[in-house]
Amino acid sequence: MIHSMTGFGSARARITPFGKVTVDLRSANHKFLESTFHLPAGFLSLEDKIKKCVESRIKRGRITCAINIAGGEGAGVFVNKALLKNYILALKKTGREYGIKDDLSLNTLIHLPGVVSLAESRIPAERIWPRLKVLVDASVRSLLKTRVKEGRAMAGVLKKRASGLAAHLALIKSRYKSALHEGLASISTDEERSAFLKDSDISEEIERLTFHIKNFTGKLNKAGSVGKELDFIAQEMQREANTLAAKTFDSLISGRVVQMKSQIEKIREQVQNIE
Repeated sequence: MIHSMTGFGSARARITPFGKVTVDLRSANHKFLESTFHLPAGFLSLEDKIKKCVESRIKRGRITCAINIAGGEGAGVFVNKALLKNYILALKKTGREYGIKDDLSLNTLIHLPGVVSLAESRIPAERIWPRLKVLVDASVRSLLKTRVKEGRAMAGVLKKRASGLAAHLALIKSRYKSALHEGLASISTDEERSAFLKDSDISEEIERLTFHIKNFTGKLNKAGSVGKELDFIAQEMQREANTLAAKTFDSLISGRVVQMKSQIEKIREQVQNIE
């Protein structure tokens, strides 16, 4: 069954000593596969591993992965005393050089870059990977579940639209025979009849549309990434419908073709969201 490209997946657990870990995955439609990752400070080294876990299961879509880690046992404040000492020496020297007598305050010092940080960020990121991978895999499964569910619903809608196109086409085919007979009856010369038959022949377009509709319906039942194929088939249906509209000479057929073109437009909009 086809998969949608939109969905959401999440997994969370407490991992000692890091704390509560949450992995959220969101996906939206995109021509190709594109992944963006938002990781806590100190965990950027894990991005490639996380990317492989995600992209091994997903073929198309814009994926956003956000990982949050908070409340670990090692949570606390780390003061970089060596850096702080250098700040104080440099600032006092600058004060003496320029005659500035303003005293340094603790409030000023703790806001200097790199002086204060969370102690939990100093735990090596590699220690969390085995259990984090379990959460990433669980989040991917959760995401795929929503994409499959939405894909199943989309397949039902698209099958109904394809069935509607087939019904319109059957009526056009039936009407074309009688309309052609009526048109020929009103023409007196053989030369005019020959020109009329050449300009108004839509049998080839009907055959091609019939094939495209069957092919489209068949692709809806296949697994894997078929979104691009469905979009191509929908484009071909649109092209044949436009040719049909340009060649038809009968008002009833023209009305059916207009309805078909409207349905094909809706189909093209919907297949943009299929993996």
